[in-house]
Amino acid sequence: MGTRLLVLFAVCTLLTGGVAAADQRVQPDQQLNPLVGKMTLDEKLSFVHWTVTFSGPFSVGYLPGVPRLGIPEIRAADGPAGIRLNNGTAAALPAPVALAASFDDQLAKSYGSAIGRDGRALGQDLVMGPMMNTIRVPQAGRNYETFSEDPLVSARTAAAEIQGIQSQGLMATAKHFAENNQEDNRQTVDVNVDEQALHEIELPAFKSAAHAGVSSVMCAYNKVNGTPSCGNAELLDDILRTQWDFKGWVMSDWMATHSTDAITKGLDQELGIDWTDSVNGSVPGGKYFGEPLKKAVEDGRIPMATLDTAVSRIVTQLQRFGLVGAHPPARPARDPAGAAKVAQRVAEDGAVLLRDKDGALPLTGTAGRSIAVIGPTAKDPKVSGLGSAHVEPDTAVAPLDTIRARAGAEGSVTYSTGEELVGSALPADALSPAFAGGTVLKPGTVGSIYDGTLTVPEDGDYRLAVRVTGGAATVQVDGGAPIQAGEAYGKVTSAPMRLTAGAHKLSISGQTTGTKPLTLDLSWVTPQAAEAAIDQAVASAKAARTAIVFAYDDGAEGADRTSLALPGHQEELISRVAKANPNTVVVLNTGSAVKMPWLDDTAAVLDMWYPGESGAQATAALLFGDVNPSGKLTQTFPVDEHSTPVTGDPKRYPGVGDEETYSEGIYVGYRWYDKNEVRPLFPFGYGLTYTSFDYRDVSAVPAGDGYDISFTLRNTGQRAGKEVAQVYLGASPEVRAPQADRALAGYAKVELAPGQSERVTVHIDGQKLKYWNTASHGWATGAGVRSVFVGPSSAILPLQAKIAVPAA
Repeated sequence: MGTRLLVLFAVCTLLTGGVAAADQRVQPDQQLNPLVGKMTLDEKLSFVHWTVTFSGPFSVGYLPGVPRLGIPEIRAADGPAGIRLNNGTAAALPAPVALAASFDDQLAKSYGSAIGRDGRALGQDLVMGPMMNTIRVPQAGRNYETFSEDPLVSARTAAAEIQGIQSQGLMATAKHFAENNQEDNRQTVDVNVDEQALHEIELPAFKSAAHAGVSSVMCAYNKVNGTPSCGNAELLDDILRTQWDFKGWVMSDWMATHSTDAITKGLDQELGIDWTDSVNGSVPGGKYFGEPLKKAVEDGRIPMATLDTAVSRIVTQLQRFGLVGAHPPARPARDPAGAAKVAQRVAEDGAVLLRDKDGALPLTGTAGRSIAVIGPTAKDPKVSGLGSAHVEPDTAVAPLDTIRARAGAEGSVTYSTGEELVGSALPADALSPAFAGGTVLKPGTVGSIYDGTLTVPEDGDYRLAVRVTGGAATVQVDGGAPIQAGEAYGKVTSAPMRLTAGAHKLSISGQTTGTKPLTLDLSWVTPQAAEAAIDQAVASAKAARTAIVFAYDDGAEGADRTSLALPGHQEELISRVAKANPNTVVVLNTGSAVKMPWLDDTAAVLDMWYPGESGAQATAALLFGDVNPSGKLTQTFPVDEHSTPVTGDPKRYPGVGDEETYSEGIYVGYRWYDKNEVRPLFPFGYGLTYTSFDYRDVSAVPAGDGYDISFTLRNTGQRAGKEVAQVYLGASPEVRAPQADRALAGYAKVELAPGQSERVTVHIDGQKLKYWNTASHGWATGAGVRSVFVGPSSAILPLQAKIAVPAA
């Protein structure tokens, strides 16, 4: 779910489209909202815990409001990549990591605006997003939902997206505050992180969200330095409200509240529900902030003033967005066409060209007319990741169709699946007792669906596929990693597994999440079927001039990937296709770093991430050169999972005994690779293009509280293109605290025609010249003569200048 961060500025003037963004400054503390004094105790309590309702527009969070005071019901949806509805479609935008890879603040605002308008039009008042936790663990299941391993990229992207969302009148929630950097054991792990790393790496994005005026912050499941995030007074009061002057409200992640007295430590609202209590189409909340809080207030153990403060923070935000009173702002009409255009542009500008041997891309001539398209996500498009960020798109065409259209009537485009995901129904004698599937749970129920055995005829790699409607289900074989299935995980969930011949324990449990019954069906892919699919793909590749293999992974909330390998037989598939056809292009529909043992055998690799509902159009445009790729990696791609900042020490990841130590400190991502001289597969900031750029003539001059770094950028190629010019700051010789060899201090995205030059200026803000001093518990200037580096990635920095930073 998410963290939320809010700085309350003065009540904004409501425009037709939403909240005016003119005044983004932090405002002085306010008095208690007068409306709170008119509420009964029960009415106050109704604001500090959510309910889930299935009436009206489906809402993952619901507040009944107080109609007699002009406070309407409030609905909230999941939505880092669009508005997630369990009973409908919405605009499905590319994964947030793709947005960040565009390095384009204006595009981030457009992305947020598309979410904001769609959310309001779909009956929602708040979206639980964006997520802005640091990418620390390459395998982390929700890396696709967040932005970067670098705090500056995360901070700029988050602030711009929030401004876009809230410009449409939809409240945003910044999440997950703080250090929710993995999914494995996320609900109980205690993150031990030093003060400098906390303030320099994880918190800058949340601070930027606060200063951008985000309406709410969601605290995280995990503990931070021994205290649950959702009851952590240091995070919620000392940092969020005192240091950053945050005036909004803090909600917990789902079931992340641990005690009723958390309301005295900065938590204003509980997200906690029990699906077994589902009655008449709604699910009550308030395990700690419902009846237990009421009793604590009545008994005097928690002051009424504490409850009043929490409610006041919430109601004041509702007023700020014009939701309180007789004339709330009208909801806009949906604009699917406009959202689709934004989705396509983000997919195009966020795509990263990782390899392009001898100009294999863009496709031209016979290479663009004789094509073998391979891979399941070429025909059944991979639109979004899995979990609470999964969005069922309004529409999404297949990349196979857009490639065929672009190849033209004279082109020859064949298709083979290569990696079979669904397969065929299980034989009747494979399950004991027999299980026919179909409707397995009545509405409003939860529990066991099946306990028995699955018998396989021979040793091998199998794939079990689960199709679920009307709720969610968990499938386990021999007590292994659970297969999560349901609307939040796509139409079909498919998981590979190694099985030996004989009987295996199979258990299935589930729950309905609405007024419909739960239906479930199983199928499988046998080793023979998998081998046949690869053989067919190799044959089609041999017969074509170009082979395009679409590869995918399944980033998901709730679990980290067990390795950086592509799931199933995809590595074998790519290797065999590339050996059969040296002009093999790999299109990645992945959410984070993957290892590529097949890389040197391929002609090109294009990372499209999870590209949203317009991903097929964007993919074809990039492959055929209608659009020049310009995205850059916001995370380092390691060679494999054994060569990462968290490798080799289980105390770093995944933790030992529910405790984890961030002993790498500030050396996250590229900072660690530089410090330890470890060569990654692809460095931070890396990305190729169909043209070329030259950097010349750097200069550095003081400007305001920082420095302006200027240089000449020239397009030396034959195509128009965009370049993300990056400026890195070296260490201070006068600082004894840990420092990165080079840390990103600024960047600019510049578009140039062939042969065009431009003098580019990137400002290094004074804050980037500082470090967190753990002795004084505050920011201090890193004085002295410091190097500045300029170039196209963290590993290629052809320009260098010196700046003299005076002591504060």
